[in-house]
Amino acid sequence: MAAHHHHQKQIAIIGAGISGLLACKYALSKDFNPTVFESQNGVGGLWANTLPTTKLQTPKSLYQFADFPWPESVATHFPTHDQVLDYLQSYADHFELTKHIKFNTKVIGIEYRGVAEEEVEAWALCGGNGDVFGSRGGKWEVEVSSDGSDKTEIFVADFVILCVGKYSGVPNIPEFPNGKGPEAFQGKVIHSTQYSGLEAGESKELVEGKRVAIVGFRKHAMDIAMECSEINGKGNPCRVLYRTERWSFPDWFPPLPCLYLSRFSELLIHKPGEGILLSLLATILSPIRWGISKFVEREIKRKHPLEKHGLVPKQSFLQDVSSCLIATVPDKFFDRVEEGSIVLKKAPSFSFCKEGIKVEGGDKDENKQQQPPLEADLVILATGFKGEKKLQDIFGSKRFREIISIANLYTSEMRSRWLAELLDGKFRLPAIEKMEADAANWDVFFKEYGGESYHRSSIATVHVWYNDQLCKDMGWNPRRKNGLWAELFEPYGPTDYVSP
Repeated sequence: MAAHHHHQKQIAIIGAGISGLLACKYALSKDFNPTVFESQNGVGGLWANTLPTTKLQTPKSLYQFADFPWPESVATHFPTHDQVLDYLQSYADHFELTKHIKFNTKVIGIEYRGVAEEEVEAWALCGGNGDVFGSRGGKWEVEVSSDGSDKTEIFVADFVILCVGKYSGVPNIPEFPNGKGPEAFQGKVIHSTQYSGLEAGESKELVEGKRVAIVGFRKHAMDIAMECSEINGKGNPCRVLYRTERWSFPDWFPPLPCLYLSRFSELLIHKPGEGILLSLLATILSPIRWGISKFVEREIKRKHPLEKHGLVPKQSFLQDVSSCLIATVPDKFFDRVEEGSIVLKKAPSFSFCKEGIKVEGGDKDENKQQQPPLEADLVILATGFKGEKKLQDIFGSKRFREIISIANLYTSEMRSRWLAELLDGKFRLPAIEKMEADAANWDVFFKEYGGESYHRSSIATVHVWYNDQLCKDMGWNPRRKNGLWAELFEPYGPTDYVSP
């Protein structure tokens, strides 16, 4: 298929995190004219707004750009916050991406102009005729404000790429009945993103000598708990409230890539759009799938005192990894629990009172009496973000508000390369009805393996299968290894996709 004549095509990219940098690089590779709008003053996205003590929880070999390896000076498997930011900045500098980024520029709204919404709703093909740039001259109007100014300007684009991320932006603040929210509490309540934005001296001043309670038990919550316990010790232990027990890794579990990132591992799982033979094979091999999950669970329990602290999850490891609910436990976290500077407390639900937090639905004493309030001076809500809310705020049309998804660096690079080839006219999208049916198949997959948390599901357990589909669209050979054994059993990673 002939490529587009697109030297003047304007591509608007929202966000200069990992996905935004990749989208910009691959748009440039096809001679498009990208402009990246970034609300912060530098690249990095989420990594520019996390704790200085935070480390990468994926080994760097699985978290790197395909054609830009980590520098030799980074010897650790789990680079620090500063090392990750330096790596991302070096990538932007190496490929001269910075000159295409408008920093301190916030996107206020996005509208599609030139074609009536009723007509767009009736399209059977993308763009009306299968052309991603449209057949009727429609354009995107991106309204932005710079440097906190009240004045806005309009940027007109032929195509918009959203790289806004799901783990930043709009904090997820739990809702409470009247009189039972933060307003009832005499202390201070902040969201974890506010804590992360503090300088080291400010965070120490905030928590020192305070009774701190953290709501949440994922990576950010554990990192903050480690900082608080370091400052206050056993004298004022940091209380961590969690709702559901989840499987979490020690620093690294070497067999994991072979067990979950190889082509063989994906033969054990029913995949969206698979044929009868693959479906039958996944059913026959299901005992192996169960056995692998149990093996990983046993190893985690061997390395972490989960049983001692009542932290053994009811759901399988496979369900948690399918729902993107696996975290890496900070080094010496359970040592702090053992010494008493971190106290874990199950709280299926909670509310605020004057003294602190009322835990509801957790453990009660033998007489079934209500637990006394958990007294606190500071409550930090490590309750995540509302990524979808950012889209609702940006788009005027309801049609475009629910299309955000989770991706890591590895996935983002493949998606960016696929998108660049699509925009370049190498292939066309199928009919909208067919794409909707394919999306429905993926939804069935997420529900099957993600359980009650399926809405958080990712492609973590079917990376190879997912990338196979992208490779086929781009005309690449999806088989990237040398030899049958390597193809089946060696884990796939970013460097397997350096070239077509």
